[in-house]
Amino acid sequence: MSDVARRWTLIRTEAFLRELRKYLRTHPDRQELVRDTLTALVSDPFTPALRLHPLKGRMQGLHAVRLSYSDRIIITLLITKRQIVLLGIGTHDEVYR
Repeated sequence: MSDVARRWTLIRTEAFLRELRKYLRTHPDRQELVRDTLTALVSDPFTPALRLHPLKGRMQGLHAVRLSYSDRIIITLLITKRQIVLLGIGTHDEVYR
């Protein structure tokens, strides 16, 4: 199977796109970090560098990827379809509100 066939598809929700614009407006220096993280997600969301972890409580069923020490991307994994739904991005406190 080729690398292209194994790739995951990113689905960007309207809420994610709004939060991404706001995040990059307040953190323009992190644009490359976001791009690199999304690229890594498409290749393999389970790579240890992303620190993918399931969420608990009211966010049960969702997962988070570590963007930096204090920042996260919230996702839903649709494993059978090889899709990653991007739900939110921001600081730890913002995304877990």
